[in-house]
Amino acid sequence: MRGRLNLFQATMLRWRDLYPYAAVHMVRVQRPCEAQRLRERIEELLESAGLTGLVLDRQRARFEFRGGPAAIDLRLLRGESAPGMAEAEIERQLNTAFPREGGLSPFRFFAVDRGASFDLGLAYDHFLAGGDSIAVLLGHCVDAYCTEGPGAAISWTPGLYPPTYRRLFLRRLASMVRGLAHLPSLAKSCRRSWRAPCHGDRDARNAFLCFRVDPARLEALRRTARSWQVTIGDLFLAMLLSALDPITSERRTAERRRELAVASIVNLRGEFASAADASFGQFLSSLRVSHPVPAAMSLRQLAAEVHAETSRVRKRRLYLQSLLALGAAGFGWRFLSTEQRRGFLAKHYPIWAGVSTVQVDPLWEGIPRPVPASEYLRAVSTGPLAPIVLAITTLGDALWVGVTFRTADVTRTMAEQVAQNFQRCVASLA
Repeated sequence: MRGRLNLFQATMLRWRDLYPYAAVHMVRVQRPCEAQRLRERIEELLESAGLTGLVLDRQRARFEFRGGPAAIDLRLLRGESAPGMAEAEIERQLNTAFPREGGLSPFRFFAVDRGASFDLGLAYDHFLAGGDSIAVLLGHCVDAYCTEGPGAAISWTPGLYPPTYRRLFLRRLASMVRGLAHLPSLAKSCRRSWRAPCHGDRDARNAFLCFRVDPARLEALRRTARSWQVTIGDLFLAMLLSALDPITSERRTAERRRELAVASIVNLRGEFASAADASFGQFLSSLRVSHPVPAAMSLRQLAAEVHAETSRVRKRRLYLQSLLALGAAGFGWRFLSTEQRRGFLAKHYPIWAGVSTVQVDPLWEGIPRPVPASEYLRAVSTGPLAPIVLAITTLGDALWVGVTFRTADVTRTMAEQVAQNFQRCVASLA
């Protein structure tokens, strides 16, 4: 087989043995929905790009696209007068598993017809690709559908077998050694962090809710990040810590574990000098931030301290350390029972919530025509790592936040409180 899975992909496959581990993207297309045309154009695009005939060999950690005709699963919904239908479909897709191995289709499409426009959704097997690759794929799907003339827009042929992390580890050997030296401090941080609930004996269903940040408030976020000299990603992490603080207040009286930990996905594509439009795949790692979040601390001070930590991680490339930890966990995974696997990360690598951020506009710059789309929404499965995941997506002058939460451990009331607290932080900056 032609492609080898990297460490993060292999980890995701282990996770999806425990729970359905999918992700969903959905974009509003400013055209009426013609289901037959939509199906044909998507199938033409997938065949032209070579994204058909996927075969996964888990034992050898390899995969291959063998080509052939695409026969997509396109689910059509009528949503003109049904509020929440798209969100309900996203939730359904998150909880529908993909085949474990062998020949499989890693994509499921759906469309919510709204009359003059429609929402085009794509659920995908997350081990296969990161959010940037899927955003590019969905952009090309919309472009193909909206371009007149048979096959006129079908010209995307990305690379399908990106390199694994082995060469990266060799190239960044000094950073890897420094990362090993940092492992004891990471272990101490984990022992100081308040553990999120993890009931491995319950149904690990994902539920979903979402909210929109309007253009004025998005601009206020960007302006505030510049003024405070932090990245907007740092600001998101600080607001998430602040939003989680009220529902974890009991940690303040704990004897030892008083810190609150969150994580952010790190895109390593730049390490491989590979543009999202040119190479389809996954180049992911993560970084972890743990903080006591004192009651009297301002959001500005919290963002500054988060920035100091993430800057240190990025400067020293300590996100490579996360990959080493995944490799070590993968080695020990085989010796754990299913019940132990479900609680392993919650016990030894405590994280309350994760953030995945995608900016769509720069990813669509390689598409030859302007994509007539808006309102981009994403959802990411929680898996066994964190009971809450925020998928933050910007397109044009608006931002959408999709909140996924594991119902065995987080109630809808708690998730809604986190979402409301996050929105209050946004409003305070506007």
